[in-house]
Amino acid sequence: MSKLTPGKLAGLKSVSDSRGVIAAAAMDQRGSLQKSLAKERGAAADAHDLEVFKTLVTEVLTRHASAILLDPEFGLPASKQRNGKGLLLAYEKTGYDAQTPGRLPDLLDVWSVRRLKEAGADCIKILLYYTPYEKSHVNDHKHAWTERIGDECLAHDIPFFLELVGYDADGGDEKSLAYARKKPDVVSGGMAEFGKARYNVDVLKVEVPIVMEFVEGTKAFKGEKAYTRAEALQHFRDAETMTHKPYIYLSAGVSNPVFIETLELAGESGTKYNGVLCGRATWKDGIAIYAKQGADAFRQWLETVGVENISNVNKALKTASPWYLKFGAKSMEELG
Repeated sequence: MSKLTPGKLAGLKSVSDSRGVIAAAAMDQRGSLQKSLAKERGAAADAHDLEVFKTLVTEVLTRHASAILLDPEFGLPASKQRNGKGLLLAYEKTGYDAQTPGRLPDLLDVWSVRRLKEAGADCIKILLYYTPYEKSHVNDHKHAWTERIGDECLAHDIPFFLELVGYDADGGDEKSLAYARKKPDVVSGGMAEFGKARYNVDVLKVEVPIVMEFVEGTKAFKGEKAYTRAEALQHFRDAETMTHKPYIYLSAGVSNPVFIETLELAGESGTKYNGVLCGRATWKDGIAIYAKQGADAFRQWLETVGVENISNVNKALKTASPWYLKFGAKSMEELG
């Protein structure tokens, strides 16, 4: 049985539900959220808007989640309203440098793992855009960068969640049929690389290895086929064989019904995934409400539609497995 250090174990417990499944909400969007709010409002959204939006989401949805992922730039006021649930804090800057090829990552200037922990983080989260098909000098940069963060988390004995988001190294459209065919290998390749011991990653936060609208025989299917249902199920299984690490799924901005169907497919495949960190699939449709009708209307929306969305996710998580199984334990208590 692998050993978890006391701090890593405590951090993982604090973001899990009683079953040992990570049923966490994500609210660390910054640049994209600001743009979406401004677009819906037809006028600029400022830091105050982001703080209020994040606080409302946190206050309402953490009643139904095991933890919340926030950013230290606009999310610290929200972190005080999390109903006693676990806290993951993001350590990377929002977006990536579009001027430089390779979607290179960057860390927040005035933050460190030490400071995030002092701000109340139970776990540290990093987003990395990654594809095994990228030029080796670009990926070498990303590997070294991730090693540094893994070592920093190790030094401060706090869990390291690495979020991997794939892209087309040749600049193609990630919404295309061509990319949907590449995606299983992009996801599997990232899981294989960052599951290596040298990175000290504790939980991989990954995309599902398929694009639902290209899976024949699903409700999400839009008519162009990249995979049959049987092939899609196999892609889930193949990705799982790439790592022995706990891994959870991100919602990648899809709608709530599509994400629910995705989790049903993951369950049907029999894979032992360990939960979700789900953001936009629960609160995305509330952006227009907040932008046009204000905070009170948004709260009402969250307390009805938002709660329904996260409850749907929680129901779908019946098929998830406790992360402690990945450490050869039969219960969290067995680990310490």
